[in-house]
This record gives sequence, C-alpha cells and structure tokens, in this order.
Amino acid sequence: MLKRRRNTSRPLDDGTHCPVNECMQLLGGAWTPYVIWHLAGGPRRFSELEADIPPISAKVLSARLKELGRKGVVVRTVQPTSPPSVEYALTELGRELLPVIEAIVDVGTRLKRSANACATS
Repeated sequence: MLKRRRNTSRPLDDGTHCPVNECMQLLGGAWTPYVIWHLAGGPRRFSELEADIPPISAKVLSARLKELGRKGVVVRTVQPTSPPSVEYALTELGRELLPVIEAIVDVGTRLKRSANACATS
C-alpha cells in the first residue's frame, strides 16, 4: 500500500468561500471572457461588440452584458446623443480580470501551436 502524501499546496478555502469559485462566477457563462476581452480597449456600443464577436447572437450578448452589469464587471452608460446611444465599459473589477484572461489566452495560444506542430509532424 502506498503512503498517502501530505498536500503542500496553499489552501484555497477558508471554510466560508473559495476564491477560485468567486472568480469563476465572474468569468463563467458562454462568451463572457470574449465580452470582457473586447471591452479591454475601451467603451464599446452593442453593435460594435456584435461585430467584434461575430458568432455571438444578439440575445446572448444582451444577456451577458446584463449579467456582467449585475456582477459589477461592466458599466452601461447612456450617451446624451440624438438618438441616444449606449456604451459598455469595464469597471475597476472588470479591469482586474484582464490579466487572468490574458494568461488564459497565452496558454491557449501555446497549446494551439503545440497541437499544430504535432499535427504537421
């Protein structure tokens, strides 16, 4: 019988909540990381986000923006133009998520390169 080794990883849970779950609740949901990613460059109107993320439907984009607004990741601002237009922008919390998404993009890029290299060998 093998001896069970002691886990030396830093604990994630203090007994009340897990920080990984807290972050994943913000990033969870289809297309959520894409919406955050495309707002990283500054405020965007709904139609601009639709063009930025072609496969997303208007219904899903609307749902994601509402959800991210409720969670405090995105702020919705009505511009005083004629006709009025609406812009979406990242909040401070939304900007804090960018390094996480950038790290995921970096790893995904390396994995894709590695898979392509294996496929062509």
